[in-house]
Amino acid sequence: MQSILISSIALNIFAFFNLLGVNSEFAFAQLGFILFAVVLFLIVKTLGLGFFKRNYKLFYWVFIFLLLLVFIIGDEVRGSKRWIDLYFLNFQPSEFFKIIFIIFLSKFLSLYEDDLEKRNTFILSFIFLLIPFFIVFKQPDLGNALAYVVIFFTILLFSKIPKKFIINTFLILLITLPIGWNLLKGYQKERIVSFFIETKNVQGSSYNIIQSKISVGSGKFLGRGLGYGTQSKLAFLPESHTDFAFSSLAEQFGLLGSFTVLFLFFLICLSLIKLILKLFSQGSTLNSFYLYYTVGFLSYLAFQIFVNIAMNLGSFPVAGVSLPMISYGGSSLSTYALGIALLPFDKV
Repeated sequence: MQSILISSIALNIFAFFNLLGVNSEFAFAQLGFILFAVVLFLIVKTLGLGFFKRNYKLFYWVFIFLLLLVFIIGDEVRGSKRWIDLYFLNFQPSEFFKIIFIIFLSKFLSLYEDDLEKRNTFILSFIFLLIPFFIVFKQPDLGNALAYVVIFFTILLFSKIPKKFIINTFLILLITLPIGWNLLKGYQKERIVSFFIETKNVQGSSYNIIQSKISVGSGKFLGRGLGYGTQSKLAFLPESHTDFAFSSLAEQFGLLGSFTVLFLFFLICLSLIKLILKLFSQGSTLNSFYLYYTVGFLSYLAFQIFVNIAMNLGSFPVAGVSLPMISYGGSSLSTYALGIALLPFDKV
């Protein structure tokens, strides 16, 4: 746990100075979000994982309600409704629900441990995935919707669910991809097409990817320096404080700073892998819930890191996925704080 906390503090320091170089208002607002996340961490740590484990159904359905509520009272930003304005924080239910979904699925699978080989159990668990997936997909938020899918199948791989169920489901999803394509919004289709054909719309859908790659490359080894990132400072790089915060960081702090951030993320993931191995080694004496939760949290974190950085490097379509602790925003940071507060280090 100590390694995770130290690495997390270091990443938040990086985020603060990166935002300071982009826009000082964002930097000092982020300090408020960090304080809120620390308070949330301490409260959740006091409540313990057992509290959420006992009330897993309540939390699941409350957040389903909040996801639906977004369509009614949520703020619309660039055609998407994802946030509820709480005045001191733009609350994004789809972010927080990732941890709630991990808890719910972990509890569900551990509760029906003896029935996991039954097809009906798998179908029921899949329905519990489809409900939030389609709600978030319709916001529209494809990136976060896909995060639930990754979390779901990663946890299932560590469960006793027959692998043939998982493989067959993947095959069905592949076959139905053309239907999924037709359900995408116009701008989402353009983002995917522009990823494969970058020159198709240089001033439109390809603009973000091109500017992001320029930002990363212009940082070279040591970076341009704090506040000297012309791409982000002069607003050539869109969303330089949120989706493309890693690009602005690479521009200001260079390859050295970027590698340091990646190394800190590596240390966090390594600590989680070690925890998973310790939990797994306990075998039948372990309550599988704790193993599932840790696996789910690792899959959430790894997905966010991989997709966001790959997106910033032009190796993945723009998906609107935040980089934990580095991207500006209270919901993403608080979700991470909630997740690490519940890690079952006391069970090993």
